[in-house]
Amino acid sequence: MTLQHPAHLVPEATTQDNMHFADATPNTTVFDPEKNNISATDAIQVVDKDAGQDSDGGSSFKQDGVKKVEAVTKTWNRKTLFLMFVLFYIVAVVDMLIVGTQANLDAYVTSEFSRHGLLGTVSIVSSLLGGCSSLTIAKIIDVWGRIEGFLCMMGLVAIGMLMKALCQNVETYAAAHTFYWVGHLGLLYVIDVMLADMTSLRNRMLILTLNGTPTIASSFAGPALAQLFYEESHFRWAFGAFGIILVGVCLPAALVMFLYQRKAYQAGAIEKKPSGRTWWQSIYYYVVQFDLLGIILVSGGFALILLPFSLAPLQAKGWADPGMIVMIIMGVLSLILFVAWERWWAPVQFMPFEYLKDRTIIGACLVYGLMFISIFIWDTYYFSYLQVVHRQSITHAGYILNSFSLMSSFISPFIGILISFTGDYKWTGLAGVPFMALGTGLLIHFRQPHHHVGLLVMCQLLNGIGSALFATCAQLGVMAAVPHQQIATAIALWGMFGGIGASIGVAVAGALWNNIIPQKLLELLPETAKDRFAEIYGDMVLQMSFQDGDPIRDAIVGAYADVQRRMAIAGACFMPAIFLCVFIWRNVNVVKLEKERGTQTKGTVF
Repeated sequence: MTLQHPAHLVPEATTQDNMHFADATPNTTVFDPEKNNISATDAIQVVDKDAGQDSDGGSSFKQDGVKKVEAVTKTWNRKTLFLMFVLFYIVAVVDMLIVGTQANLDAYVTSEFSRHGLLGTVSIVSSLLGGCSSLTIAKIIDVWGRIEGFLCMMGLVAIGMLMKALCQNVETYAAAHTFYWVGHLGLLYVIDVMLADMTSLRNRMLILTLNGTPTIASSFAGPALAQLFYEESHFRWAFGAFGIILVGVCLPAALVMFLYQRKAYQAGAIEKKPSGRTWWQSIYYYVVQFDLLGIILVSGGFALILLPFSLAPLQAKGWADPGMIVMIIMGVLSLILFVAWERWWAPVQFMPFEYLKDRTIIGACLVYGLMFISIFIWDTYYFSYLQVVHRQSITHAGYILNSFSLMSSFISPFIGILISFTGDYKWTGLAGVPFMALGTGLLIHFRQPHHHVGLLVMCQLLNGIGSALFATCAQLGVMAAVPHQQIATAIALWGMFGGIGASIGVAVAGALWNNIIPQKLLELLPETAKDRFAEIYGDMVLQMSFQDGDPIRDAIVGAYADVQRRMAIAGACFMPAIFLCVFIWRNVNVVKLEKERGTQTKGTVF
């Protein structure tokens, strides 16, 4: 699921196949950094061939990365446009295969270290940092460039996969998963931004959702690959092999972008000059341009608020530990300081404060966050439930889980086509509410041991339809509200709420799991097995080893059934809030908006 697009633009000539081209007006003007309140010696100056007509329809201030990508889109042609889409699609295929494979191995990795209960804790930190890091990545690609951000994210994924392949304890695995997850989300995020650079507002969601269709293949291939690696080799080989493959498919896309950026330099569209800054002045310049303090405040704030939900069960005093309360208080204060900093003091805001008050942006971000809270509450331990209670194999459990993303990826392009014809995203988004409310609500009844797994697949499909409608429409709503300079940051903000929502969902799921499962197991286990309580609780493979009719298995199944029902109830409670957040969006027709203002960039785009 992705996001994107703004629009305040100047009309341009449009070809019959929806490809837009920059006019060839010869007058030039050089961007003057002093007039935009930034360093007097900008490292890169870009020639704007449409002086006086900013294609954003907003401020003429654009950071170097934005100016470079706009210059690059003026140098390529239709063939290059389609080549870039194909290369990004191949990267997406491999990335989704990695996700589909490793997601079905995570429970076995934590179980190998006898720490199955930490499955949620491992995920919460990576989800939180993955969401919040998008703000930093947004500044990297806005200030330095899209290619630089793309290569950085590829490197993080490679490091994370290598660490996973070599880890010897659950702590190292948690660190490795954090590197991997930040890189994975960042890689998809940079691709989304680059696809946004390549598309008009009207057709953007169609292209973005098409790039998400590899999930359809990975939904089937991922679980099968996971089982093959687990049975025929080892999970370490899965991580090592895919790390190498991903680097191999990323480099061609980066090379093409680099060659066309070089072509833009040679054509004079990008003019490189020495910055004239000292080493310390450069540090200060980038600290300001990245809005480093703002990013630290918002990321640290959410981290301090969410981590206690996973850490408290591990403390001797639980929530009575004063450290847990202090962390939450510090987190709230950090977020308050972030708002004050961005409103009154930040020299370069990560996003102009006027957009942070926009009701469509607020509503779309909240929808994405609340959707992931709801989903991850009941999804975090779903794989374990399917294997332990319903005795599904790795492959079949993965198929059941992936039916959610399968449906979401399948239906999303059709939603993109609908939007490209009607231009409506608000009422289309509202149509997702009944699907997800029904899918989540039915889970309360059907996620019990005596119900057939086919009914669980039905719930997954309903939730997949609802999430596709929410994600596609919310993403477009965010993008339609900002100019091109703010595209990367708007997408990052939207993605951050998704990451935070996932973290909250995992935190709630981890809190429910770590508090309910131990108590229920102690209550239900026969007296002769109570001394094995910790061993059974920490190892999913051991849990699956008991046969039907064994009192120990009955106790395990009973504990799972109890906690899963509570998780489904908690997830369903967020449906009314999601409806209200969609309802407050502005009812903007993006087809009419683009006819009035033109496409967002003046290069060759879809």
